[in-house]
Amino acid sequence: MLVNLNEILIPAQKGRYGVGFFNAVNVEMARAIIETAEEMKAPVIVGTAEVLLKTTELVNVADYLIPMAKRASVPVCVHYDHGLTFERCMQALDLGFTSIMYDCSTLPYEENTRQLRHMVGICHDRNVTVEGELGHVGDNEGSGRLERPEDYYTDPRQAEDYVRNTGVDALAIAVGNAHGDYRFAPKLDFERIHIIAQKTGIPLVLHGGSGLSDDDFTRAVAEGICKINIFTDIDKAGKTGTEKGIASGGRSMCDLIPYEIEAMKDVVRHKISLFMGRSHAYIDR
Repeated sequence: MLVNLNEILIPAQKGRYGVGFFNAVNVEMARAIIETAEEMKAPVIVGTAEVLLKTTELVNVADYLIPMAKRASVPVCVHYDHGLTFERCMQALDLGFTSIMYDCSTLPYEENTRQLRHMVGICHDRNVTVEGELGHVGDNEGSGRLERPEDYYTDPRQAEDYVRNTGVDALAIAVGNAHGDYRFAPKLDFERIHIIAQKTGIPLVLHGGSGLSDDDFTRAVAEGICKINIFTDIDKAGKTGTEKGIASGGRSMCDLIPYEIEAMKDVVRHKISLFMGRSHAYIDR
């Protein structure tokens, strides 16, 4: 069933468990994510990000994700992640995405607040939820890499003001996390997560989930993280599955797709189990 972010994250916040957001840039990824969620009877968040549109255009992502979400036997939120431009966010909204992340985190605080508040007003009129980002989650590689990421950590007092003045539904925070492959083991600021969760009272989001340890995830969820973003792990798993298929004698895409999907399912299955915990399985709610 197609739902917005609140319909998934508010129960997660109350139940003190996490829900995975997985980017799905093709149908095989979407199948691996949604089929696994159905098998585990767990809610899930799927979508794409603006930086991934070079791989698959937004209209094409909507063409397969939204019908699949509607048919699913579990709650599925279709989320547009890291929307960097107002125009692309509006396109996602018009295409039927049920959640938008408008990433204004590189702007000065006042402008970030103003632009996000405007986006919240537009989206809430359509029952679409909005995620914002305060502080800045950099990249492990490329031009977005931050030399001193601690300079961009989310300030708890500012976060409280930001949530109050924007009406945002979920907040992505910078606490030592980064996008892409980690070059060194990250050190998350768990106390900062806890304080921000207490001050804002809304579901918190951890970007850059691929590469963190299981213990990192478990503690982050315990301190207030409700949504965890995963892409690199599932992307690399698809490649590994394809290579396994080739090594097993696969000679066509039809031969390789089952290997690709199963490898990605293994990642999704592990993440869902880890984030939700056995005591909070959706089937038991």
